[in-house]
Parts: sequence; structure tokens; C-alpha cells
Amino acid sequence: MRKASGMRLTNRLVAFVTVIVICAMFVIFIGGAVSFRKLGQDYLTHYLDGVVEVIDQEMADPQGAQSLSRWLPKLLKASNVMELEVSSEAGVIYSFKGLQTLNDPSILYRSRYELQHNPGYFVDMKSIPPYTEFTYSIGAMSSISLAIAIIIVGLIWGMDWLRRQLLGSELLEHRGRMILAGRVEENEIGDEREWPATASLALDKMIAELKDARQERSRFDTFIRTHTFLDQLTGAANRVMFDSRLQSMLQDQETHGAVILVRIADWEELLAEKGKEEADELIQDVGGILSNLVQRYPDTVLARYFDAEFAILLGQQSVKEVKQFANTMMNALDRLSPPTPLDKENWCHIGVTSWVSGERRGRIMDEADMALRSAQLQGTNGWFAFKKDQQVEDARGSVRWRTLLDSIFSSGGPLLYQQPVIMADGTTLHRELLSRIRDENGMLIKASRFLSAVEQVGFNARMDQQVISKTLNMLRNEPVEDALSVNVSVEALLDKAFVKWLRDELLQTPRTVLNRLSFEIPESGLVKHLDAIRPVARILVGLGCKLVVDQAGRTIVSTHYIKDIKVDIIKLHRGLVREIDLRQENQLFVRSMLGVCADSAVQVVAVGVENQNEWQVLKQLGVKGGQGRYFAAELSLEKPESPRKQK
Repeated sequence: MRKASGMRLTNRLVAFVTVIVICAMFVIFIGGAVSFRKLGQDYLTHYLDGVVEVIDQEMADPQGAQSLSRWLPKLLKASNVMELEVSSEAGVIYSFKGLQTLNDPSILYRSRYELQHNPGYFVDMKSIPPYTEFTYSIGAMSSISLAIAIIIVGLIWGMDWLRRQLLGSELLEHRGRMILAGRVEENEIGDEREWPATASLALDKMIAELKDARQERSRFDTFIRTHTFLDQLTGAANRVMFDSRLQSMLQDQETHGAVILVRIADWEELLAEKGKEEADELIQDVGGILSNLVQRYPDTVLARYFDAEFAILLGQQSVKEVKQFANTMMNALDRLSPPTPLDKENWCHIGVTSWVSGERRGRIMDEADMALRSAQLQGTNGWFAFKKDQQVEDARGSVRWRTLLDSIFSSGGPLLYQQPVIMADGTTLHRELLSRIRDENGMLIKASRFLSAVEQVGFNARMDQQVISKTLNMLRNEPVEDALSVNVSVEALLDKAFVKWLRDELLQTPRTVLNRLSFEIPESGLVKHLDAIRPVARILVGLGCKLVVDQAGRTIVSTHYIKDIKVDIIKLHRGLVREIDLRQENQLFVRSMLGVCADSAVQVVAVGVENQNEWQVLKQLGVKGGQGRYFAAELSLEKPESPRKQK
């Protein structure tokens, strides 16, 4: 199965030609600069040799040596010599120092000469290098300037000609990208200039048939989830989803992070003076900047909390990392030019507070609001962090994480824990394998703490390879009655070397073993890289493994992947399950997900079930199974060891 190219054909050709031309110009420029420098250095050396020869000859004459102080300063000043000393073993005979000031004395050219006619005497000089005080001159550089101008004009003309020739294929490719992005309705009929024409007509026909085959239930489901949890203007989460996710993370054990509030000042005045349309444009600009910045952090929620206020939830990030993120965010927002009546120097303020599991959501939001008000009192664009007595500091950087993970991989890989998925009838669907590692002090670290570091140092494929190898060994050699499920990252599935290794390993495994193996893929990454993961998913399913989509509902994405690839199980994100008996909006989301899977054989499983009330509501909604502490705790598959602290 082919996957969509990451760069358009025209951009490839334009980039290739541009890089070649720029490299050629760069080589010529470097060569010319080196030549100019060499010529100037040779000229200066030759000139200074002449000055030293004159001094040597004059010092050989007793009368000439006495008149050095009369004529030599003029010669040195005309020769751009800043300092000169004539010395011997007895001491300094003559010294000269110019009155001209330099901003950077380190650029001076230093030289030392021994006088031929006066043995034992030396001349030390510091002179200004050539071309130091010269600026660009059109007259002197006219030939090079003209050549560069001709090259640039020719390059622009050539690129324009190339784009015009490939316009038809560009239009067809753009249309294909829009369709892959889900914008089918806007691209039902192609442009007449699309080429090849047969491919364009075939695409028109397929889209028309697909539109007729769509079910109203799917469209209604997407509508419900989008309007329940997303802000319609920016596409970010709304307040309902933010509060639900924050409450869920606070109830998890051993979690920490930060809440950041971004508020636009004088919002009411802007609405009254400029109107809603221009105010919405500012909101979209701010939302776009924040959305791009939060992409680098996993498990991050960006929400439009109020009309002129955004909220960001960062999980498992240290105070140092949060402060760096706040500075980056403030610098990015400073580059915006807000419309009047907003003051460019005092229109955006940020409040930051940290949190740990067990705190109250209302208190955290109050702390973030107080920090935001403190930032507003400063009278300029800026951010302020709420000072708390206890803050989580993780001093382990990427280098220490890399060292720790290297030692883990070389000593047998991560530790494996298991937790069963129990169906409504009491049977066990499978047991999910969970990774743990021990740090330098022997403290146990959960996957939620180290997976972001694994991604940061690029060890996703190595981590997944070791976990899968251990899982296959257990299935082959140990009497495991239940099926096992193993998590695999999207980054690993995008690695061709890892996919090749995984395929070869599975081909060497009996099908009876593979039928008891499931692979769990995060929903957000699966949808984002669906074209690249689709062939890998088909290989796994074709070999007899089951495909599980994990963390469903963590982000609002299209559910067309359910019918695009053969998904066996969908696991709801624990944020939807937590206190679902008290949250009607989460129940609505689960109902819509179950509606999407109603006409298929996909089983929906809830993760993070903690009590009887949650499980009863989930069963009433139609969820087939559950996983969490309500059913069984996480148990180690390793050999028993002496109890240690858990981090």
C-alpha cells in the first residue's frame, strides 16, 4: 500500500535546483573571500617588510637612528601600524603607539621581525588588517553583483516555468491531500486543469459514490462529539473537556504537571470597537500559535477556557521545563500585532501554576488565576508563576535519560507488569503488559514518567523491540493460558528497520501463538499517520494478531479508521472513564463511540475503572469489558524481589 508523500513533486524539484544553485554560489563566494583575504594578507606582509627594511637601514646609520622619532611616526601612521617597538636584549630602544581607537583590538595583525643589518635587534608591530574599514562598493564589485543578479533572475524564471508546467499534477496532488485530510466535500469535483485527466475523472466518480454510501449515523456521531468537547472557532478543546481531563489526571497516582492560563486583555473594548469578526481573527491567531507550541509535549490539552482566555494542561513536566515553555510561548505571542484598542506592549498575560496528584481542581485553577492577575499587574506582556511550597523538580536531562535507558536495554530490558481486561460476563479477554524501569537508585518508574524521555532520545523502536521480544518468548515457552497485549508506539511503526524486524519475528512464530497476541496503538498517532501505519496494521492482522486502538477519546479525531483498517478492540481513554457516573458529557462521548462501532465486530473496552459505580454505568451504556484496579491490580511478571520504593 502506497503512502502519501511528505513533499509535493514541484517542491522537490524546486528544492533540488535551488539547493544546487545556492551551493554553487556559496562555493564561489567562499573561494572569492579566501582569495581576497590571502591577497590582502600578502600585501600587508610585503608592505611591512618594506617598513622594517627602512628601519633596519636607518638604524645602521648612527645619524639615521637618532632621527627615527622625527620621521618614523608619520610612516607608521600612513601604513596603518598601531603599535611598534624596537628592542634588543638590553631593553626597548624605540616605542610607538597610535592614537586611533579600535572597537575590537583582537583583530590587529601581530608580527615580529629580526633586523638583518643590526643583529640582536627586533621589531614588534601591531597593524590593522587590510579591508577592515572597507565597505561594499557597487563599483568595485559590479561584476560579481551582476553575475549573482543574473543567477537569481534565471533561477526565479526557471522555478516559475517549472511550476507552470506541473500545475496540473500539483492541483491533483493538492486535491488528494485535502481528501486524505478529511475535506472531501470541498473537493468533490476537480479542476479542469488537473492532470492526468483520467485520474481526476476517476476520483470524481469515486467521491460521488462514497458520498452516497455514507451513513447519517456516522455524521451525527462526529457532530455530537465535536460540539460537546471542542471549541468551534479554534478547534481546541473547550472548558468541559479541559476540566474533565484535569480532574482525571489529578486523581491518577504519582502524576504532576502544570496549568497555564493565557488571557487577552481589553477583550470587551476590542469587541465593541472592531466587532466580532476581527476579534475572532485574533483568537484564531493566538490559538494557532499555542497549538503549534504544545505539539512537542505528550498528553497536553489546549482549551479555549473563556472567550478571551486559553488554558493549557501539561502533564509529567518539571518546573524548569514549564518555565522554558512559558518563555517560548510569551516570545511567540509578542510577535503578534493585535488590533487597536489593544496595547501591543500590554495585551497578553500568562499565569502558571504547578500541581501534583491529589490536589483539588478548583484550587489549582484559582492559583493559575492569581498568577495571571499578578502578571497583569506588571503592566506589560509577561507571565507569572504561582509560588508553591512543594514543586516537582526532575533534574534528569536527556543525557541522563539516555544513559539510564542504555543501561536498562543492556541489562535485559524493562520490567513487565500485567493487568487483565475483564469482559462483562466475567471472562478474561487478554492481559495487557505494562513496562516499568528502575533508576540508578533502584526506584521503580512507571511508563507515564519515562515514555516521554524515550521519545525524546529516540529510543521508541529499541524499547518496543525488547518488550515485544519478551512477550513472544513468554507466549512460546511459558504456559500462558490468557492472551497477551503489548503496546507499540507510532514512532516505532514509522521506523522501517523496526517494521522489518517485527515482520521477520512474527513470520518465525507459530500462528497459534500469534492468535493470542494483540498490539495496542494510540488513537491520535494512528489517525495522524494512518497512511503510513495502514500497511503495517494489515500485516499484523494478516499474520493472525489482533489490533487494539488505545487511548480512544484522548483527542477528538475522526473515527473512519475503524472501517479503514480491521480494528478488533477499542480501549477508551481513562479520562473518559474516571467518574463517568457523574459526568454526562463523558457518557455522551462513550455513546457516540459505541454508535460508530455498532455495525461492526469491534469491542469497546473501558480503561481505568476504579469502582462499582463507574462499571455499572459503563455496562448500561454498552461497554463490553473493563480494565483497572476495580478488577485487578497491576502484577509483576518478573521474579520476586525485595520490596523497593516506587517512584
